[in-house]
Amino acid sequence: MRKDVYERMRYFVRENIKPNYSAIARQYGVDPRTVKAAYLRAINDEATVRKQSKRHSKLDGYQDIIEDKYTAGCSARAIFDFIVEKGFTGKYTIVKDYCRNFRKTQTKKATIRVEHTIGLSAQVDWKEKITMTDRNGVPHTFSIFLYVLPYSKFKFLKLTLDQKQDTLFKYLFEAFKATGGLPKEIWFDNMSTVVDHKSSDFHHHRFNERFLSFSHDAGFHPIACRPFRPQTKGCVEALARTMNRLKPYDGEFSTINDLNDIVNRLANRLNHEKSQSNNQKPIELWAKEKEHFRSLNHDLVRCFDSDQTRKVSRDSMIRFQNHQYSVSPNYIGKEVEIKPTTDGKAIHIFYQGVEIQKHDLTNRQFNYDPRDKRAILKSDLMKDKTDEEIDKYMLNDLSIYDQIGE
Repeated sequence: MRKDVYERMRYFVRENIKPNYSAIARQYGVDPRTVKAAYLRAINDEATVRKQSKRHSKLDGYQDIIEDKYTAGCSARAIFDFIVEKGFTGKYTIVKDYCRNFRKTQTKKATIRVEHTIGLSAQVDWKEKITMTDRNGVPHTFSIFLYVLPYSKFKFLKLTLDQKQDTLFKYLFEAFKATGGLPKEIWFDNMSTVVDHKSSDFHHHRFNERFLSFSHDAGFHPIACRPFRPQTKGCVEALARTMNRLKPYDGEFSTINDLNDIVNRLANRLNHEKSQSNNQKPIELWAKEKEHFRSLNHDLVRCFDSDQTRKVSRDSMIRFQNHQYSVSPNYIGKEVEIKPTTDGKAIHIFYQGVEIQKHDLTNRQFNYDPRDKRAILKSDLMKDKTDEEIDKYMLNDLSIYDQIGE
């Protein structure tokens, strides 16, 4: 029996994934019956290993904690002290030996190349709280939504100013559109917008109900990665490290829109560069992989484009989809409701059920209604000027759009 096929089936058994015999057979150039035989053998071998490991040990109930903490870089002594506080009654030497054997096992596993099945999965994470400075010395803190297809290594990146659940849903939807459909399963980090931490424990995750509803409507199977196990989502972890390639642009952009363009260009370059793991361009493998994806349910927009509330900033602005839109200064500090139009081209802004403003959605960072702009100027920068002087200033100096928002 081919060892590579068997090892692949062992991975499926351990991760409790039902393999597609035909797809894997095409990938490895074998008969589907060979794949099935390897899968059944892997199930039997795994059952035997589990049965043999049922002998009573003082480490029982602590092995997972030891492995997770050791993988996270903790020393055997630190782990021993940690589990003693949790009731462990064994000696330090048992923990030290377990850590040594675990390291040897992981080193051996690392030499076995894992082949990803075409169209099977995607991995999702955030590159959190990156701070870069623009040409004027103003710092901008942002995050990047990361979506990668392990088989083709095709990447989708999106700059975002928050990590809310609506933002996650919106960029998942955009990722599905950009990559041509949905894989069967998506791996997520242990993020609060996905996992209900109050109902979960260290070993078992319970998904957030709203997220589960979204995944069901979209048609993918969500999988939550265990804490301190970065190897389970290695592709997206590697992509997060690649975001260091943004550093040369520190101090080289003017607005957040410029920075967004830089992120988009980086994604395009990454998809046209040969991957170190397979020496192939992601864009070329993706052209084949997208044929295996499920079709996108465009009705998903209702999951994140529903009515939303925002607090009006001191600049008399509300933020929507990473852009800012004006309202009257009378509403500074108050909660307003945003309702997108059905065509997604405009928003209506309400306060206590009364519409107070409407804006067309644009790509500009700051968007002002002339009446709001006049009121903002009169309340602060030009409070001693007449309406005529303010109108003349607005006509002669279009740069006021940027000046007010700084």
